[in-house]
Formats: sequence, structure tokens, C-alpha cells
Amino acid sequence: MFEEVLRRNPGHLLARINLGVALVQLGELEAAARQFREAQALTPTSALVSNYLATGGALFVASMDLLTRNVETFGPGFNRDVLRVESFDEDATVPSIVSLGDPVGEGLDVDLDYGLYEQLWFGFISDISDTIIPAADAVPARHAFPGQFNACWTKVQDLRYGENPHQQAAFYRDPDAPAGSLVSAQQLQGKELSYNNIADADAAWECVKGFAAPACVIIKHANPCGVALGTTPLEAYRKAFQTDPTSAFGGIIAFNRALDGEAAQAVAQQFVEVLIAPDFTPEALAVFRPKANVRLLRIALPADAATTRNRWHLQRVGGGVLVQTADHHVLRASDLKVVTERRPTPEQLQDLLFAWSVAQYVKSNAIVFCKDGMTMGVGAGQMSRLDSARIASIKAQAAGLSLQGTAVASDAFFPFRDGLDVVVDAGATCIIQPGGSVRDQEVIDAANERGVAMVFTGVRHFRH
Repeated sequence: MFEEVLRRNPGHLLARINLGVALVQLGELEAAARQFREAQALTPTSALVSNYLATGGALFVASMDLLTRNVETFGPGFNRDVLRVESFDEDATVPSIVSLGDPVGEGLDVDLDYGLYEQLWFGFISDISDTIIPAADAVPARHAFPGQFNACWTKVQDLRYGENPHQQAAFYRDPDAPAGSLVSAQQLQGKELSYNNIADADAAWECVKGFAAPACVIIKHANPCGVALGTTPLEAYRKAFQTDPTSAFGGIIAFNRALDGEAAQAVAQQFVEVLIAPDFTPEALAVFRPKANVRLLRIALPADAATTRNRWHLQRVGGGVLVQTADHHVLRASDLKVVTERRPTPEQLQDLLFAWSVAQYVKSNAIVFCKDGMTMGVGAGQMSRLDSARIASIKAQAAGLSLQGTAVASDAFFPFRDGLDVVVDAGATCIIQPGGSVRDQEVIDAANERGVAMVFTGVRHFRH
């Protein structure tokens, strides 16, 4: 029945629902449902019954036949008035429940207090939305973005507070959550997750699962402060931690391989809020058992983890929401355009691709220095690209790391040659950037003058 309705009218489906509804007590279900079906000339199989034992044992009986018969009679103009109660007072025995003005439920002499009625009514709307919205969203759209954007999430848990203690918050699950998403995490131990824990854990997990080789990502305030590849989780962690030990304190750490006892011993030497991995060996669990506050999250890593991502990215603005397709672009070596006289070596090419993968998860303006599969300096979230480059250099110096011979990624183009000069002065010998500036040639000429290799991606990775 849903498939037929959707085939005929996928748009504004909720706005066209004409459901007959009767509220009845559990003990009178059969008689009330029979009366309701007879009154509407319905067969037993054409009624949808939702049981709400948790709210006092009352039920909704909704006619799907009315939806089928009348779904085409209403236009988009009704989308602000989906289902409403026409009249109700607390002394009435039966509220007159209507959908787009059609009264139903008459003759079912049922006593129902207002509080229970209210719980059941909104519960019914929620359940109907759970069924209809995903089905409507699954219908191929005529346009990239539908005229009515539906969202239907289920609460996973209430949180102690939001981004700050004076804010309230909750965590919700997308019914179409991709496999291997953070929402599927199993918490093995530790304190309750906070709002900021979840946000940072998502950034860490989304970044680390994009690498094929064993990798470790350390996140602080939604930015990678250390990312590295290794032959083992231990090697990857040591390299990632070396990037910025100061910022790693109290960070979120994610691995894309099972965490073993050796790596766990190393991680346990620092203060960590959340530790994420596809699995934990018994030895790793034993290491953290005395550290009862450390949150351990196990998330199954799908075989296609690099391409298993959220479909949409949403950002609230005053009175509205911005919706865009999520940034899942995967850059390959064949996509690169060498624009300088000097070409990158195979080793430099690998570092450039690694730096680009990290820069995708750094807040703009982003500058990332890398070498040998390890971040050497990260400059994040500055209004000026020059300042991001300088901060990355300062952090490398503070960590005792040399930037000589490094590869540099910039999430957006260099608008002037000064940005290139800053990273080359710091020690970079190859650069990856989107290109696309009106002064690209000026920057290319500067790269040739400085004797460095530079490649264009043709893709920008702003992140705000």
C-alpha cells in the first residue's frame, strides 16, 4: 500500500495524509476497532494498529484505506496542517480527531484523560513519521533537494549538558545511519559520553577510517592534532602523539585496527578522554580496566569504510537549516595536476596524498605539514592562511620536529605567493592545493622560483 501511494505522490506525502483515528482503551480494543472498521467500511487488514502499552495501555487505530483513497485530493498548500485535533475539552468523552478537517472516531464512547490523550497522539505522529518519512525520502527525487526536507531521528540518550554546562542536549540516531558510524558504537567502559566527547569522537573516527594502512588519529576540539600511519597501531600512535604532545592531553584517540596490549600500554601513559577502535584485545582491555573513567568505544569497521559516510551535512542557521551533500571526495594520484617544473617524487606524492587526507578534517583555514606518513605541524581555524601556516611551524618547533623536506597541504588555494613563501621558508619541498585563484600563475611562478614541486587537486575542502 505504501509503495503504491509513494509511486503516485512522493512529494509532500505527510501533508496529504488523511488518516481516520480512534483512541481506545486496551480492554476495548477489539470492539472499538470493529466499530471503527464497520463505520468506515474497512477490512481488518486495512487498519494499522499501534500498541502503546508503555503509556497506560491505550492504542491508536488508523485507517490506511483513507490515506489510499484521499492522498491525491490534497495539494502542497496543506503541508502546514498535516494532522490536527478539531475540538477537544478535558470533559469530553471522545475528542474529535481530524486530519485535514475530516472528523472520525464518533460513536466510540471512551473516557480518556487529556494527559494520556496528548501522549498517545504525539506518540502516534512519531510512529507514523518513522514509517512514512524514510519511505518518502527513499523515492528518487526529481531534484537534488526535495521541496520538503524530512528528518526523523530516534533518541539514543539524554546528555548531561550540551557544548557548555548551561545548555541542554541529547544524542539521536539517524534511521539510515551508514554501517560503521559512531552511533553504532558499543561503549565497553568509562563515564557517560558528553556532547563534546561525541562530537570529537565522530571527527576522529571519520578521519581514521579513511586510511587503508594502520592509522591513529588524535583529535582536540574537533581538529586533528596528530595523525600518522604505521605498520602497527603502536607505531601509528607514537608518531601521531609526537606531532603535538601538549594538545594530545585530554584528547580523543581513534585507531582503524584492533587495539592490542602493546599499543594500549603506550596510550595509557597519557590522559585520554575517549579511545575508539574496531576491537580491543583482552590484553588491551586489561590495561584500561583500572582506568575506569576512560571511555572505550568499539565500532565495527566495514570493508568499504572509506566510502561509508553520512549522505547529508546539516547546519542550523537562524530560523532555518543549511543542507548539503557531505564532503566524501576521495583524491587519487591520477586526479592530480602537476603545475610546476619540478615533479614530486613517488615518496613525496604519497606524503602529499596523506597530507591532503588530513587537511580534509582540519578546520579552515587549514595548513598541514607531513612527512613519512606523519603530521609534522597542523595550523587550524585561522582567519588568515598565513597565520595557519605560521602556527603549524610554531607547533612543529615546540614538538622538536624539523619541517625540512616536508609536504604541505592547503585546504583552499593560495590567493597570493606569500603563503607559499611561508611554507617553503619553513622547509616544505612540495605542496598540494586546489588551485583556482585568479593569481594561480603568480603562485606557480613562485614555486618554480623556489624550486619546489606543486600539484593542483581541483577540489577544495573548506570545513567550518
